[in-house]
Amino acid sequence: MSSFVALGRLAGLDEETLERKQQRLFEILRGFGRVIVAYSGGTDSAYLAWAAHHVLGDNALAVTADSPSLPESHKRDAEELARRIGFRHEFLATREFDNPNYVRNDPDRCFYCKDELFTRLEELGRSRGIPHIIYGVNTDDLGDYRPGQKAAWLHQVKAPLVEAGLSKAEIRELSRRAGLPTWDRPASACLASRIPYGTAVTPERVKIVERGEEALHALGFRQCRVRYHGELVRIEIAADELPRALDPEMARRFVEIFKPLGFHYVTLDLEGYRQGSLNEALRQRAGGE
Repeated sequence: MSSFVALGRLAGLDEETLERKQQRLFEILRGFGRVIVAYSGGTDSAYLAWAAHHVLGDNALAVTADSPSLPESHKRDAEELARRIGFRHEFLATREFDNPNYVRNDPDRCFYCKDELFTRLEELGRSRGIPHIIYGVNTDDLGDYRPGQKAAWLHQVKAPLVEAGLSKAEIRELSRRAGLPTWDRPASACLASRIPYGTAVTPERVKIVERGEEALHALGFRQCRVRYHGELVRIEIAADELPRALDPEMARRFVEIFKPLGFHYVTLDLEGYRQGSLNEALRQRAGGE
């Protein structure tokens, strides 16, 4: 049994609740008339793009940011899913790396990234006569430190998954039922999130991270992160995959991958993968104040 299905059952998912929430989502989308979907290709945005297409047809346009911070493999997957399902899809260049506030990589970096994205989407919407922008934040996203949500609020970007009361587990299950291959896709924030606050985010650094993570995926690791710490790389592997990563032969493979990428020290984080681990320092500092 998939771990995501098991988690969904533990969360108490049931047919009536899922159907009610999905119908509520359809009603919300129908009320918009025409929408641009901020579509990264991840589980949430893919389900939202599918739902918008299901309800609005060609009045829904899915748009993916063409940015160095989005892995090329994710762009390909996003394009392939759009082709497979048949919804309208475009790429739109964003220029967050031209903004020194973004490059500086303070804890509010995500605000500047989303501010750039939503600004470009607003421009596109005005030129196409599309009045609404929607994005795939869900109810589980409301607790962590996410300055990108402030940018969404400032740009009046709608969050229909939240309005419908949909959690991550529910979105995964509804995606599975809709036949979306993204239903069990591991969570994946943008590549800039692998670089600790205070270390400048550059296209070169995010590409190093991207090459490292692609190499880990090629080794068969499904949920992993490459955390960039200058001369040192900190590799996070999901707990259920960690025993394989601890094998001495695998350690040798890690060294072969990451030394040529410019790292002097190759380390494996014994706590394993956890979402938002670079926010831990923020929480610790806040707790001490």
